[in-house]
Amino acid sequence: MYRLLIADDEALEREGLEWIARRMLPDTFEIIHAENGRQAIEQAEERRPHIVLMDVQMPGIQGLEALKEIRSLLPDAKLVLVTAYDSFSYAQEAMTLGVKEFIVKPANREHLAGLLRRLVDELDREKAKRAEQLELRTKVSALQPLVENELALMLMVDQVLDAGPDELAEWLDFPLENCRCLVVAFLCRDPSPHKKELFEAIRRFAKSHADCIVSSILEHHMALFVRKPSQASDWREEPVRFAEKLLDAAGGPSDAELAVGIGTLRSGAEGLRQSYFEAVFASSSSGRNKRVIMFEDLKEGKVGQLPGDEAEEDGRRNYLMSALLRIREMREEQTSSVIERAKAYIRQRFAEDLSLEEVADHVHLNPFYFSKVFKQHVGETFIDYLTGLRIDKAKQLIEEDRLSLKEVCYEVGYKDPNYFSRVFKKVTGVAPSEYRSQLK
Repeated sequence: MYRLLIADDEALEREGLEWIARRMLPDTFEIIHAENGRQAIEQAEERRPHIVLMDVQMPGIQGLEALKEIRSLLPDAKLVLVTAYDSFSYAQEAMTLGVKEFIVKPANREHLAGLLRRLVDELDREKAKRAEQLELRTKVSALQPLVENELALMLMVDQVLDAGPDELAEWLDFPLENCRCLVVAFLCRDPSPHKKELFEAIRRFAKSHADCIVSSILEHHMALFVRKPSQASDWREEPVRFAEKLLDAAGGPSDAELAVGIGTLRSGAEGLRQSYFEAVFASSSSGRNKRVIMFEDLKEGKVGQLPGDEAEEDGRRNYLMSALLRIREMREEQTSSVIERAKAYIRQRFAEDLSLEEVADHVHLNPFYFSKVFKQHVGETFIDYLTGLRIDKAKQLIEEDRLSLKEVCYEVGYKDPNYFSRVFKKVTGVAPSEYRSQLK
């Protein structure tokens, strides 16, 4: 139900307009009355009507002046000017306020009803659009951490999806410029039992205190790519303070096994990948009394790893390799999953006019990259795989002996029987007619 404000200094006019609205559009409006401009403004502020019918000539604040106030309060409201004269000398001013509709007294019932129906239809469409946009924002909000994680993985190792780092960075409004990578390392314990809590605590703090993207926890570390604030000049001490606060937010002083390595300030996908490796190296060089290490300090010899027990040092040395190997395994698993989806799509659609570009688009890879990884993982090209499926199906149909060879040709996705015959012979060594005769 929508709220309809009727502003007119004549009670009879207000009641007449209300009668038409209720009679012609039952159960559509909650009616609000105002007998002067000031009251109309107050009612608009308090009740927030969706449609306003405003009389031009009223005592005190005139209709156009009241509409101007209401427009500032309710920019999306539908404004309708009501006048006793068939003259619109003030129409130009009304147009600047967003008034697109006029009613001449006495109001024609059909005209008013038609006008209100149009406005209600507009409100319905706008309401549906807002709901759709809200749903989209909700989906995008849920998707953003996944996209962030994918971009972080691209910067940490290499890419599998068609979308490159720059495309995802643009989608996230995160230019790959002037960033440092911070690696949070779990050096002395397996984070798995508290993985979700750790990730949420770190991500929540990082996103509320910096412009950054955050990876998931991989093996025993996670990466944050943090952009340099535009107003910062020598951006060296601030990342250290940020990392120290991040460690406290992640687990407090008792979590001494957490360490942060900070890479150098770099730009571009390759630059950020280098900063990531520097951060990993720095994080593995921390000591009991130094939980935050900058790669620059290591390079300049200002800090070094403090001695610990042998098991702890082994853990520090080994976590880097195990984490990087796990990342590569994950990328391989992701690629395998993409190829399996592609193969399933081809098996489902092989009898259609199927192209490599269509399949690549289905799994969100560019055709060149898809062609390359498909051959690597399947052992044959896309066209050979597709042809194999079609010829296998053709052999099955010929063996069933229900269709003519021309019908078999069309059934398995070929449009030219002569071309089908050549392909069949190339694969099986015999023409389709010979294959059929051999079965008898």
